[in-house]
Amino acid sequence: MARGLFPWGFFRKPLYIQARFSYLHMKYLFFSWLAVFVGSWIVYVEYSSYTELCRGHECKNSICDKYKKGVIDGSACSSLCEKQTLYLGKCLTANPNSQVYSGSWGDLEGVIKCQMEEAPHYDLGGEPRKETSAAFNKPTKGTSVEKFREMITDHLKAKVGDQANLADLATQVLSIADGNKDSHISLPEARSTWALLQLNEFLLALVLHDREHTPKLLGFCGDLYVTEKVPHSPLYGISLPWIIEMWIPAGLRRSMDQWFTPSWPHKAKISIGLLELVEDIFHGTFGSFLMCDVSATTFGYNDRHDLKVMDARHIVPEAIFQEVIRQQRCDVDEDCLYGADCLTSCDLTKHRCTTEVTRPNLAKACDTLKDYILRGAPSDMSEELEKQLYACIALKGSAEQMEIEHSLILNNLKTLLWKKISHTKDS
Repeated sequence: MARGLFPWGFFRKPLYIQARFSYLHMKYLFFSWLAVFVGSWIVYVEYSSYTELCRGHECKNSICDKYKKGVIDGSACSSLCEKQTLYLGKCLTANPNSQVYSGSWGDLEGVIKCQMEEAPHYDLGGEPRKETSAAFNKPTKGTSVEKFREMITDHLKAKVGDQANLADLATQVLSIADGNKDSHISLPEARSTWALLQLNEFLLALVLHDREHTPKLLGFCGDLYVTEKVPHSPLYGISLPWIIEMWIPAGLRRSMDQWFTPSWPHKAKISIGLLELVEDIFHGTFGSFLMCDVSATTFGYNDRHDLKVMDARHIVPEAIFQEVIRQQRCDVDEDCLYGADCLTSCDLTKHRCTTEVTRPNLAKACDTLKDYILRGAPSDMSEELEKQLYACIALKGSAEQMEIEHSLILNNLKTLLWKKISHTKDS
């Protein structure tokens, strides 16, 4: 009987083990194939996104082609196109039409920004792009320096209104236009300068040049320009892969954004910088501007903890904003949104947007600063700081309609923060 059972036991056990091994083998193969497929898909998506976004070398080639043909010129052209001492480094681009790269120019580190060309369209920000043949067609051959000054003055007047000191701003533009500092503005230099003047970011840098809220302009070639590097950006927040991002609750994500921030006194100084920026562009020297994206990603700060505007494309002259938004058709208020948060109301009798924004710049700035400045605030002033921040966030209507309240809240916030850090080395 034992002999009869032996062969059965001998064959039964290997068959069980073999089936188990085959199942595990198939399971392993399936998950390996799935991992390879998902990984390949992620690599493909990331690569496709990168190649679509990061087209800086195309932009450089286009600029250098125009430079070599004598269409444009500027202080950065020779280094970019001939000496090869101006390098494009890491791609920082968020919008394919506006290429942004870290870069180096000899011993200097900077940020290189270049505008990609596309089919013509009208942008509320006043940055229409044109076809290649027409991108640098102004001023025309034979235009005198005085006529060019007149063109600049008229353009600035259309952008910021009829301000008393437009002549000073025009003189500053002409000084920048002389890229090689030979006291002569060539036609290619003038065309580069005119192209730059169409950009909100460049215009704001001119308007705020003595306030140091914007990175210093190092050079330009056509509408490609180089600014000083801002070592710390964004203002706060950490970047995570999207596959991780999707699983993190919003509350935890907001908390994580505040993990890697400077000490509280340094944050207070940076916050004062943002409040001063709001103050400077509200009825400033060259008119009023609207901040249509006050997210942390649009700001950074240097080693002295001075605030710097990293992306000023959505800081637009109020006069231009009002002129364009009133022509926009609408059915609901949401149709009257520009940028991330410049919202007006819809006049349903005319189906046109009204011109007054629902929230002033200051309210949006306080909203951005709330979690940033309250985290780690000294206990003896955190309650008062929170009270003032929420009063600031609650501001409604345009700042012009509530100028006294706007100024009072802004000054109270600045005073509260300065008092706390004025006696420290951080100030």
